[in-house]
Formats: sequence, structure tokens, C-alpha cells
Amino acid sequence: MVIKVFLASSSGSTAIKKKQQDVVGFLEALKVEYAQLDIACSEENRMWMRQNVPQEKKPSNGIPLPPQIFNEEGYCGDYETFFDAKEDNAVFAFLGLPPPPGSKEVPVEERNGNSHSDEEQAADEEELAEEDEAMEEDEDMAEVEEAEQQEEEAVEETDEVTEETQAPVEEEEEEEEQEEEAE
Repeated sequence: MVIKVFLASSSGSTAIKKKQQDVVGFLEALKVEYAQLDIACSEENRMWMRQNVPQEKKPSNGIPLPPQIFNEEGYCGDYETFFDAKEDNAVFAFLGLPPPPGSKEVPVEERNGNSHSDEEQAADEEELAEEDEAMEEDEDMAEVEEAEQQEEEAVEETDEVTEETQAPVEEEEEEEEQEEEAE
């Protein structure tokens, strides 16, 4: 599979130049093999790119601007979709390529749900259900602990009120006893 990046070597737009450099630099950093196809020097490249960008992806004027990215004959996207894939850590999926070993990117097949057998999928679903159950139990425990803590605080407040009100009651009882003894 060959990744094709359609560029304009003699573009007067600095925005287009920066976008092209960003795409090429990122592909080089990922060590993705690609071919640069210049639409400024080759009418054939320009016509092929314009004809193969899907109609719904073309701008309102109908003329797609570089960079445009293809995997063989399949359209991947323009700079904006490339940038979104880069932000989502999904460049290999965007390009239709398997991620390299050790990559954190999820392979295209797994994103689409096609790589697991029914048994693997059932095991995954069971594992997710167990995780959900464990999370619910943790939430329940947290609620119980919070309720217990609130109850303890309420008892402490009640104890404080009782101590504050108990002292005057004891003083009154002592005064009554003294008055009784004096009589």
C-alpha cells in the first residue's frame, strides 16, 4: 500500500505550504512510506487528484486544495481530517494502515469491531459487565461510608449540644438541693 500525498511545490499560499509541511513531517516522523505527487508540475497529477476526491469532500467551488491524502486509489482525506486523526491518535487508521507494534493506536479492524471472534467478543462483554458491577459496588460503598460519616457528625453535634445544655441543668439541681437543705 502506497500513501499518496498530493502537494503543490509552487504554492503562493503560506497556509497551504504549512499544511503540506505538517503532513509530510508527521508521516516522516512516523516512518510511513509515502509518495509526494506534485500538482503544480504535473497536469496529470492535478487532474487525478481533482477527479478522485469524493464529491461530498470537495469545497463549495469544487476544486480541492492540497494537501490531499490517498491510500493507493482510496481517498483518506484533506489536511483538516488528517489533523483530526492526528489529534485523536488515529493517523494509521486514517491512512488505512495497521499501527506499528507497540503503538497505542487501536487497529482499524478493532475500531470497526471486526477483529474479534464471537467468543472473544463475549469474553470482552463479560469483562466489561464485571468492571461495571465492581464500579457500582465501589459507588455503593462510598455512599454507605458517606452516610456513616454524616451520622457520626450528627451524633457529635448532638453530644456537644447535650454537654452545653447539661451544665446549666446540673447547676439548677445543685441550687435546688441547697435550697432544700437550707429549709
